[in-house]
Amino acid sequence: MSLLHRFSNYIRQQNLFQQKDHLLLAVSGGADSVTLCQLCFEAGFDFEIAHCNFQLRGEESERDEQFVIQLAEKYHKNISVKKFSTREYAEENKISIQVAARELRYEWFDELINEQSTIVHHQAAWLLTAHHANDNIETLLMNFFKGTGIRGLQGILPKKGKMIRPLLFAKREEIISFIKETNLEFVEDSSNASEKYTRNYFRLQLIPSVEKVFPKAEENLIHNLERFREIDLLYQQSIQLHKKKLLEQKENEIHIPVLKLLKTEPLKTILYEIIKDFHFTAHQTEDVIHLLKSESGRYVTSSTHKIIRNRRWLIIAPIDNQIAAHILIEENDKEIPFDLGKLMIKKVSFEKEKIEASPLVAMLDLQNVSFPLMLRKWKQGDYFYPLGMQKKKKLSKFFIDQKMSMTEKENSWVIESNKRIIWIVGKRIDDRFKIKETTKEVLLLEINML
Repeated sequence: MSLLHRFSNYIRQQNLFQQKDHLLLAVSGGADSVTLCQLCFEAGFDFEIAHCNFQLRGEESERDEQFVIQLAEKYHKNISVKKFSTREYAEENKISIQVAARELRYEWFDELINEQSTIVHHQAAWLLTAHHANDNIETLLMNFFKGTGIRGLQGILPKKGKMIRPLLFAKREEIISFIKETNLEFVEDSSNASEKYTRNYFRLQLIPSVEKVFPKAEENLIHNLERFREIDLLYQQSIQLHKKKLLEQKENEIHIPVLKLLKTEPLKTILYEIIKDFHFTAHQTEDVIHLLKSESGRYVTSSTHKIIRNRRWLIIAPIDNQIAAHILIEENDKEIPFDLGKLMIKKVSFEKEKIEASPLVAMLDLQNVSFPLMLRKWKQGDYFYPLGMQKKKKLSKFFIDQKMSMTEKENSWVIESNKRIIWIVGKRIDDRFKIKETTKEVLLLEINML
């Protein structure tokens, strides 16, 4: 079967794009990208060309640029060329030349794709690169040795966002054979022979050495890439099921029950899959596991979030929160620390002569209260029935009536029972929970201010 036929089959089987779609081909002028151009031309696809000149190889870089311009003329296609000050960019951002080149080219490709999506109506604009099977093998091995986990073992994906790699089915030797058969010209990048680059070392030294022991190593790794992609699909499905069982979203926080998490297997893997979304590293997974057996108040931080042990819960909260903004109060809790100080909780028998008038104390009819309670910051839309009133009032209106400052409003907390606010902390209780003549037991809540 010809390379063109396999190329068309691969695009169709992987559902990469449609015949009518507009394509942007990233072309360096090397054998791989020249082959991509020729195959797209023979298949009748609508495309144009983009070339990056990183100005890293002097005259050779200029030669490559002129070659690709001539290639575009050969196919009668539009071309975009961009010169980059790659060394300066790398120095300014304190990154390697390779990373700098990757960042610069893909940022520019994104700009071109966005422009094409706007200009070309009713057609999808896709970026095509000439990565092939051997590139994928090298990526797989580099990811394996770096320790990127199952996701990294997929190697290069055929399609990711607007980026498509339609040559992943073809090995390098097949591309070279196609070049010779069709008498295509191409330019050689001299840096490809340098072993100072990691990928080149894998290509020129490591893989050939492995093939001396395992002659079918390349073929086996290509098949493994397909298996790893399928394994990752099953893996992600399982992770999503565990997340659905464990995670409870409360506004901008995630609450996880400690006991349920401790029973989850494999704990370390599932926990990492949860916390990595909040910029925690794999090495911090053990620290979070230690939280599961630590006392309340302990926490671990990433660059953006905290994971806090809050009695029976782990709470993932934005790092600008001093502590979690949603705190569960269990029936047997006696003391709860939070932003304003400490909340003291008692159950006492009702004695009429001992009713407390302090705004820092709430005395509520225990019969009407359902545990667990929730201590949280107030939010827009909250309402309650102020003591002495039979009609509900929004907290925002109550705060205005109380002539509270913006800072006081921002620092206002409420306690709710079964999704009904029972106390605006330090301000007013809800009329539905007040003490009556029939009250036998009182829930006494008191704030010890910081």
